[in-house]
Amino acid sequence: MIVKLGIAAQRVHGGSVPLMALCLWAVLSIFTCSDAALAAAPNVVLIVSDDQRPDTIAALGNNEIRTSALDRLCREGIAFTRAFCANPICTPSRAEILTGANSFRNGVHDFGRAIHHDFTTMPVALRKNGYHTCYVGKWHNDGRPIQRGYVETVGLFAGGGGKWARDRVDFKGFPITGYRGWVFQDDDGNKFPEQGVGLTPRTSRQIADAAIAFIARKSPTPFFLHVNFTAPHDPLVPTNDPRWQYDSRSLTVPQPFYPKHPFEHGNGNGRDEKLLPWPRTEQIVRETKAAYYSVISDMDDQIGRILSEIEKSGISDNTYVVFASDHGVGLGSHGLRGKQSMYEHTQRVPLLMRGPGISAGKRRDTLVYLRDIFPTVCAWTKTPIPKTVDGRSLVPAVGDASFVIRDEVYGYFRDRQRMIRTQRWKLIEYPRIERLQLFDLQVDPRETNDLSRDFSHLETVNQMRTQLHVWLAEQAGP
Repeated sequence: MIVKLGIAAQRVHGGSVPLMALCLWAVLSIFTCSDAALAAAPNVVLIVSDDQRPDTIAALGNNEIRTSALDRLCREGIAFTRAFCANPICTPSRAEILTGANSFRNGVHDFGRAIHHDFTTMPVALRKNGYHTCYVGKWHNDGRPIQRGYVETVGLFAGGGGKWARDRVDFKGFPITGYRGWVFQDDDGNKFPEQGVGLTPRTSRQIADAAIAFIARKSPTPFFLHVNFTAPHDPLVPTNDPRWQYDSRSLTVPQPFYPKHPFEHGNGNGRDEKLLPWPRTEQIVRETKAAYYSVISDMDDQIGRILSEIEKSGISDNTYVVFASDHGVGLGSHGLRGKQSMYEHTQRVPLLMRGPGISAGKRRDTLVYLRDIFPTVCAWTKTPIPKTVDGRSLVPAVGDASFVIRDEVYGYFRDRQRMIRTQRWKLIEYPRIERLQLFDLQVDPRETNDLSRDFSHLETVNQMRTQLHVWLAEQAGP
């Protein structure tokens, strides 16, 4: 550019455009173009729920639940119906979203682990690209959001309020063990127990209020707003709003229903499994499902308010909205209450996207991960993808229904469960008890008929097990 400016200056020698003025014009043009490009860059709103099964959206086939906002996203955008969390516990799964990398690589394989310092998080990458990054709601990773690339937080909900915690019981009279001592707080560490300690019927609304307040400020620069609901994680504390009440007697029992899981899967005595008594009964599971659906419908209502604020602010046409959950949950299926399993009801998650260039009402069944959100957002925002990301952009599949993101996905829970899943087959390995399960998902989508000991499927078992172990060795996993 400097050479061309010199030539241009020689051409106007003796004219009315001095060299200095020409250089100044060029510099100002560069900044003006840069500012215009930044102003035109799309906003991104990423909404994440907690413990939400993939079969809890009316528009995707559930005729028992009321989810008008999520139905709207399905109607106006695209749904990836075979999206997987990989590691079905809160902290690791959220770390995969933040880093775009699997748990073996990013350092967060379990609770209490820190993201490797040399991994670039999504907000850091976006912030470097000129984005204002804001975090709202539940924080369940190491440090604080402002230490992980977020410029600010509003409505931050995290632990640290143990001194205000009191013994409470849930809707069925069981002691509350989840979210004890969690409170709303700010970036300076000030805590606000008067807004509620632990989960309350108001928590989802309070998180949505914070997100709406941020959007209403009308950021002068493109923004990345990361909204994290606690719903529908336990304790299930339903609102009294009559619109979101469910009659347990009218609900089906989650399938396959077992009074107890047929063997020790690696978390049989964990906190989550103690949320329901043994043996599970159809009545208690239905009652739990009614409360679970109530909490989801209330959260959905709050998501609707966020979508309305986006529309009211006049930024709908230039804003991507992504909805996902960190993982699913058993809720009685296979005799499990918790989420620590490799079954479809837990490994699969809702994943919805709406925004510029995304056709309305589309479905995709290619196999994808939550960690694919990071490179997808990078593609939308023209943000360089960090080298530490191993997720894959979903943009090609958004535009082409036949595009295959990957042929198989892998799952893992501590040192107790491993999984490989293709479009047809799923192999689960339980290393501690040296047990396998093989399911043909084409004919057995509920995973009830274990074929691992069927001699006619020995070749499939061996091939998939070898492939699983090769992949684990490549990740330096145990």
